[in-house]
Amino acid sequence: MRRLATLALTLALASCGRNTVHYSREDLSNTLDDPAAQSDAGLVLGEFALAPGAVVDGDTIKVGGLDASLRLLALDTEETFKSEKDKRLYEALGFDGYLAKKAEGSDRPAKCATPLGEDAKKFAQKFFVGDVTVRLERDHPKDMRGRFGRLLAYVFVKRGETWVNYNVEAVRAGMSPYFTKYGYSRRFHDEFIEAQEEARAAKRGIWDPSLEHYRDYEARMQWWDARAEFIARFEQDAQGRDDMIALGHWDAMERIADMEGEEIEILAGVGKIYPGDGPRPTRVMLSRRMFSDFPLIFFDQDVFLSSRIEEAQGEFARVRGTVSAYTYKSRRKRDTEENVQLQIEVKSALQVVISDTQPGAPSRNDLTPAAQPEDAPDPYDTIESEAPPPPPPAPEPDAATPAPPPATPGDPT
Repeated sequence: MRRLATLALTLALASCGRNTVHYSREDLSNTLDDPAAQSDAGLVLGEFALAPGAVVDGDTIKVGGLDASLRLLALDTEETFKSEKDKRLYEALGFDGYLAKKAEGSDRPAKCATPLGEDAKKFAQKFFVGDVTVRLERDHPKDMRGRFGRLLAYVFVKRGETWVNYNVEAVRAGMSPYFTKYGYSRRFHDEFIEAQEEARAAKRGIWDPSLEHYRDYEARMQWWDARAEFIARFEQDAQGRDDMIALGHWDAMERIADMEGEEIEILAGVGKIYPGDGPRPTRVMLSRRMFSDFPLIFFDQDVFLSSRIEEAQGEFARVRGTVSAYTYKSRRKRDTEENVQLQIEVKSALQVVISDTQPGAPSRNDLTPAAQPEDAPDPYDTIESEAPPPPPPAPEPDAATPAPPPATPGDPT
């Protein structure tokens, strides 16, 4: 969001504790929309030996036998010093001066290397010391990989006869807050809340004011929780519905293809925006995985502006519309095959509901009936529309006007 700097300052000054989490453990469990999700077959990846140099940092490790590193769920440890430039900057300015410098030019909380980030890596190295076999589990059977191809997982280590959840223990040690930016933990929500409260009470790690770490966790956590609540509402609304699809699920593109010509609702992050030019529409890419995003098509610039979707870039949105397929031939001379792009044309701003995390500025999904224009249609009602005409072919990518490839079924976020 463009105004997140204001959010951070406002919340940092106004907050004295963790916001109440409105989503209960029972609600979270109910979001597992596949009955198979309750079985090991849907959630357990297996047991693996750690790879050499397994610990990348406090929330990323590598195991043998897998083609990708792991992104550890519900964790967001601070970064380690990977560049000499950052080390010299920290030494020259002192920690608070360094933090201020790293935050320059950004309207979002800065992510940067810190001494606490180094401590988090050391904690992980000690936790996984020795010839360790780890057990990897998912949070949801359809959530497999992140945008950059990393496997999403909880990591367990056996201590005696008990499998101990590293993700939870890292929060208990104060190496990370309970990270809800991409949704609440469906399986271990209560455990993370309890571990975080214990760490805060004991002033461990990031909760120790004498240590060098980010100073704005209250603002970060309230921003993350606002996003998590938005996701949770979608998951509740989507129960038992084939027409509501979380774009991050591995089968999302297959499900969308099956709904061609029908109306669906998608939950996704708002990615790159390619402004329209003449007859070419504005394209908003819903983030899925690199080179496999899903396009929204705006022929009407007024609809694009009134939807406020540009404000939600980097945040989540819910979009309703009819799935259409546009067939085009690549402009590359070496590529003579026809390509099919699945897409949704947005003809009304009411098709778009954004997750607005700003205090005092409710998003469309939070408006009460009295706050909406008289007789305004429910943004979640079916919007009648004709099948959208296909957009002109996307421009050939070049340095001046980059364009993404068409969305195709592939690996999930």
